[in-house]
Amino acid sequence: MPKVALFKQDGTQAGDIELNDSVFGIEPNKSVLFDAVIMQQASQRQGTHDVKNRSEVAGGGRKPWKQKGTGRARQGSIRSPQWVGGGVVFGPTPRSYSYKLPKKVRRLAIKSALSSKVLDNDLIVLEGLAFDAPKTKEMKQVLANLSADRKALVVTADYNDAVALSARNIPGVTVVTANGVSVLDVLNHDKLLMTKDAVEKVGEVLA
Repeated sequence: MPKVALFKQDGTQAGDIELNDSVFGIEPNKSVLFDAVIMQQASQRQGTHDVKNRSEVAGGGRKPWKQKGTGRARQGSIRSPQWVGGGVVFGPTPRSYSYKLPKKVRRLAIKSALSSKVLDNDLIVLEGLAFDAPKTKEMKQVLANLSADRKALVVTADYNDAVALSARNIPGVTVVTANGVSVLDVLNHDKLLMTKDAVEKVGEVLA
């Protein structure tokens, strides 16, 4: 089983912790990671793009000239696609880009992402993370103590209002719960900070 150091908020080591081998110790599947990232990015697209087809463009209700006898090509409306100012053919319309991968693939992807952080020595496990009141300065100090003051993803077992508010205004720092951790979040951050409770909770759910 993979073993990592267990740290306190002040940056001192409080021992070691053994991680669940089936969650944090697998060989990362890069193909599945790629599929999971593309799925999440697709789901984040707004899909609000829209163009007007010939039925939506204003005007063009009258036939511009009679059908025969003018020597010109027959036309039914000045809002046909071939006219300047006419409708657009096969243009983008509002749609949802989201789709889902199979459940087993999604589970393999998040386990691969977590295991990759362990292999890269970018996983930091905290004995606990708590503040008496929301203090951005204190959160910055914790990150500095752990050498994770750049892009860091902080994972707590349950929602902690003081922790979330303390990290809200720090650029590059994101706080999520163990149930809400995603592949895109893990891979988008340089360091992964997890509390001991969060590690145990993730291990139970994904094992």
